[in-house]
Amino acid sequence: MCAAAAFAGSVSVASDRPVGTAAGIVSGCRESSHWEAHDLLRLLRLPSFDGEPDWVRAAFARAPFAVVRRAVAAPGFIAVGVRGSGRAQRYGTWADTADIEAAIRPEELTAGTPVDLTRCALPAFALLAALRRDARSLCAFSWGPTGSVGFELATGTPIVTMTSDLDLLIRSPQKLSRENAVQMLSELTAHAQRAGIRVDAQLETPAGGIALAEWAAGKTRVMARHAQGPQLLADPWASSAAQASLQAAFEAPAQA
Repeated sequence: MCAAAAFAGSVSVASDRPVGTAAGIVSGCRESSHWEAHDLLRLLRLPSFDGEPDWVRAAFARAPFAVVRRAVAAPGFIAVGVRGSGRAQRYGTWADTADIEAAIRPEELTAGTPVDLTRCALPAFALLAALRRDARSLCAFSWGPTGSVGFELATGTPIVTMTSDLDLLIRSPQKLSRENAVQMLSELTAHAQRAGIRVDAQLETPAGGIALAEWAAGKTRVMARHAQGPQLLADPWASSAAQASLQAAFEAPAQA
């Protein structure tokens, strides 16, 4: 993903008017003004920064949405990503929080269907429906689609293809045991294999997002993605004090 430079000078705000509507799922802007990674935001405007790719304005005109990304922003702004029509068209930038018209969390899209019902047969949508119906390992969790599937469900813009993966966000505020992670990954993978595509599941933990596959693999430390930057952690659910203690334990043998 290319990205706009950090705030250093003036910002011009484009006057693009939002066109089209979401697929009847958009909720009002949350009063708490708290947005999390992977939330989709409908924006009134999108600031323009130097170096912005040529395709961004047209993409925003088609679907005035951006996804919240994990990065620190200046006061009054939020880090977002804009999606274009191809895999290479991803742009990291910032939006003014005053321009947020509505916000959609991934879990609000779990029960969604494409505006064009003929697209339900696409493997990614068929897999989402199968998980919603049959995935017992997800029953105790709040979860939903991100990536191209989430974007199409929220905006009505047809971007999912026959080969699109299904990206999932699974909220896991409480620790998921390695055994349960293995069971969950096994079930999701089995469904994905039947659909003929990949499923990429991310656990949202107190320390940030971690890949379900990494946690299930029993790795000593896993990569947790956070707005402050990625970190290798032994336990993404541990308190800050416990994290520091675990980190010291890992570093001690290297210093000996």
